[in-house]
Amino acid sequence: MERLAIIRIRGTDDVNYKMVDTMKMLKLLKKHVCVVYDKNPVILGMAKKCKDYVTYGEIDDETYKMLVDKRGIKKDNKLMNYFHLQPPKGGFEKRGLKAAYAMKGALGYRGAKVNDLIKKML
Repeated sequence: MERLAIIRIRGTDDVNYKMVDTMKMLKLLKKHVCVVYDKNPVILGMAKKCKDYVTYGEIDDETYKMLVDKRGIKKDNKLMNYFHLQPPKGGFEKRGLKAAYAMKGALGYRGAKVNDLIKKML
């Protein structure tokens, strides 16, 4: 099954409470936190709603395994689906944190390119 990685990029200053609730439901409580879910319409809709504060895309098995090995958190012998990351080495894309990925920024849907971002943040 395909997995979706969602990474929170921006904070929540002056954010609508509905957006904050959606990010809490996704377990995106702080900046530079990555969560991995099985791809389904509900999770995809929540990610699209938060597109101005997160980036997301399909994660491959190699990157997921690397993420679990380096940043995995176990609780009661069960692997949690969230990972605390560092800011990316070399920074974000050219236009920074306020522009969409399609416009050479860092936010929104980036497809399989999310694997490159995760590797920069490990």
